[in-house]
Amino acid sequence: MNQRTALISVFDKAGIVTFARELVGLNFRIISSGGTATVLMQNGVPVIEVSDYTGFPEMLDGRVKTLHPKIHGGLLALNIASHIEEIRQNGVERIDLVCVDLYPLAREIAKPNATRESIIEMTDIGGPTMLRSAAKGRRIVISHPGQREMVLSWLRAELDFPDAELDKLAATAEYIVARYALLSAEWTSEQAYTGFVGSRVFPTYADNRQQGTSSLYSFDNDDPLALEKFRLWDGSAPGYINLTDIDRLLQTITHIAAGFDLNFGYVPAIALGVKHGNCCGAAVSSSDNPSEAVINMVTGDDLAIFGGVVMTNFPIDGIQAKHLLYTGHPGGKKRIFDTVIAPAVDDEAVELLARKGGKCRILVNPALSSLNRDSLDSAPRFRYVRGGFLKQPNYTFVLQLGDPQLTWFGAPTEQQKKDIVLAWAIGSTSNSNTIAIVWRGQLLGNGVGQQARIYAANLALERVRTGGHEHRLAGAVAYSDSFFPFPDAPKVLLDAGVRTILTSSGSVKDQATIDLCADYNALLLMIPDAVGRGFFGH
Repeated sequence: MNQRTALISVFDKAGIVTFARELVGLNFRIISSGGTATVLMQNGVPVIEVSDYTGFPEMLDGRVKTLHPKIHGGLLALNIASHIEEIRQNGVERIDLVCVDLYPLAREIAKPNATRESIIEMTDIGGPTMLRSAAKGRRIVISHPGQREMVLSWLRAELDFPDAELDKLAATAEYIVARYALLSAEWTSEQAYTGFVGSRVFPTYADNRQQGTSSLYSFDNDDPLALEKFRLWDGSAPGYINLTDIDRLLQTITHIAAGFDLNFGYVPAIALGVKHGNCCGAAVSSSDNPSEAVINMVTGDDLAIFGGVVMTNFPIDGIQAKHLLYTGHPGGKKRIFDTVIAPAVDDEAVELLARKGGKCRILVNPALSSLNRDSLDSAPRFRYVRGGFLKQPNYTFVLQLGDPQLTWFGAPTEQQKKDIVLAWAIGSTSNSNTIAIVWRGQLLGNGVGQQARIYAANLALERVRTGGHEHRLAGAVAYSDSFFPFPDAPKVLLDAGVRTILTSSGSVKDQATIDLCADYNALLLMIPDAVGRGFFGH
């Protein structure tokens, strides 16, 4: 077998010595530079320095070392007579394999002490150029450590790489370079240029046949709550709407967890139900018994939760599954659910929840059991609009009851404090305009997506009455995700029996709301709208 040439240049040296030794054993000669060459030579791997190969020394403090015709000619030359003859005449040899990773630019940008100079110096030029040359030249291009063993297995078997495998390697290299270039463009332009590049995790179905297939794409990050980390345990694969529901549930459950962790020093058992992107059931357990959370969640609005999506931060066993299916449901009939998501499920729960045709999807993610104030998603949010997209920071505000900006008109009980936090977390992550009504750790009614705040108040109260909870209104907390422009909505709530209201301030009619609550001897909490406004969805 003719000797082949591999070029290795990596920032992260983990595993590179073993990989290079394997290549040498497979009759490869190794070209390398800088720190990589040093590490390989120190470990007894024969290496040709890039400068020795090119006959040109590294220059500009190492900025220029692989940017040379002998490198890129060796990568780009096709296996055709004219190219073979041309590189021969110029003393260029074919390079068959490239193993390159890039300087950790994102890590440098994220450093609190990073400077313009340090970021520029950590901006890779040679690495992306070699990856793209190797991809275009149809070489074996390794741009991720996870590809090394796969490549070695092909080489050990003395098999030629099929076009499809070369395509995959080339596409991955181009993808990594694209993400890198976007990061550099964002930073250099101070966000004048931005966007996102993702890798497809799996295709899924769209809302209707006309739309065709949709797909979930990943940013390849380490977020344990990323949608790709949810394992399909049973049932059919989730579709576009299923995934958007899961995303909304994650927003709500992490805000509940963060609110309780920050204000009370613990995270309770949480059970949530969502329908069409908004909470229609929610409860936290006042004890270590998660059944309480499940029962209160499904009985809050039995009508709306039917066919919905459920998420918990505790395992679902047979007992919890039975509560989900039967507790509080008229006639002893079985509720159905579209999706159930939990840190874990047991076999009995799967058997009970399963529906014909895999219509109840069961997804598992152990990370749900470890939610706290650090679980919020801080990545920016994007939304397509015609001709472009919108970008804004994520909603990471957490209501803190001790915040000096929070104005109290009255003194709450400990239970009211917990209900205030729960109502805020639900309402702030629902579609605006929203009014959420909570009683003793249970969502009684959620008036979402209304054009006027009084409509949201009336809808929330209608949900309370439909669920048979009207008698609980006197002890309930109502949260409005923004200020009341008029006192009509709070009056409707107060007339219905509500005596605790959390809202934001900033309306010219704030005093009217304050006076109204005083007349009803109701507890009122206000936080500046610019600080605590919800308006998560629209």
